[in-house]
Amino acid sequence: MSWWRRLLSGPPPPAGFDAPLDAEERLLGSAPVTGGGHLVASTLGLWVPDGAGHRRIGWHLVSKARWDGRAMTVVEADVVGRLESDPPGPPDLSGAVVIADRDPRRFPLPQPGPVPELVHARVTRSVLHSEHAESGDLVVRRRVPGRDGVQTQIRRTGT
Repeated sequence: MSWWRRLLSGPPPPAGFDAPLDAEERLLGSAPVTGGGHLVASTLGLWVPDGAGHRRIGWHLVSKARWDGRAMTVVEADVVGRLESDPPGPPDLSGAVVIADRDPRRFPLPQPGPVPELVHARVTRSVLHSEHAESGDLVVRRRVPGRDGVQTQIRRTGT
């Protein structure tokens, strides 16, 4: 591999990380997790230990990520529905996805390196706008990595 290609492809994957990266996906940084596996930040999401391997959470589905100096706590959201028509009142929510947060997962990182900063930057950058709707739900407009456009998400808080 040429030095130019290595420069553009980012850091090498950590030992034992053999997740199938998408063709356009590039690694940004990684940190070993106490107990096994790695947190691996890529251009498309955050790879987390899952069973005997790793699983990617797209940046648009990381609801919260918090670094406390010893561990990264990540709250992942699942898409649980889609609004087919616009409910009455602003804002326009037709086509929005409804998301629900999973329980927080804590990843102790004895050697975090740049991962906490990378995660914070990517999650923050994915959010374009957020507001509370009249229903009390949180409406968030987010960029989806690897796709053009914006996804409107509704995080239900009143149910």
